[in-house]
Amino acid sequence: MLNSILIDAGPLIALFSAKDKHHRNVKTFLKEHPCRFVSTLAVLTEVSHMLDFSSAAQHDFYEWVMCKGIIISDINQNDMPRLLELSDKYADLPMDFADATLVISAEKTGIHEIISLRDVNPNLPLRNICSNHLNFASPY
Repeated sequence: MLNSILIDAGPLIALFSAKDKHHRNVKTFLKEHPCRFVSTLAVLTEVSHMLDFSSAAQHDFYEWVMCKGIIISDINQNDMPRLLELSDKYADLPMDFADATLVISAEKTGIHEIISLRDVNPNLPLRNICSNHLNFASPY
C-alpha cells in the first residue's frame, strides 16, 4: 500500500511544465518515491493558474487528477475559523490560502509529510520529504 503524502503546488507545476527549472528533478523524485498524493482544491487552483500558458498542460493535469493522481482533501466552510486562526498566527510568514488549507488537511487527515519546492517552516505540523533532494533556497 502506498503512503499518503500532501503535495504543494510547486512540484505539480514543475511536473506538468517541461520548461520549469525543477521539472526533471521533481519527475525523478516522484518516480523514485511512489506515493498517493493528497492536496486541496486551493492548491489545484494555483496549479491550474500557473499552467495557463498551455491548455494542453492544463488538460494533462486535469486528466491526471481525474484518474486519481491526486486525492482531493475536503476543505469547507466549517474550516474557515481554523483558516483565520492560522492566518493570524503565521501573519509574519509567507502563508497564503492554499498553504493554510494544506495545514488544515494535515490536521484533518493525520498526514504530516509534504512534497514542496519550498522549505516548510519548522513551526508548522508538516515535514518536507523532498527538501534534501531538490535544490531550492530555504528561508529558515
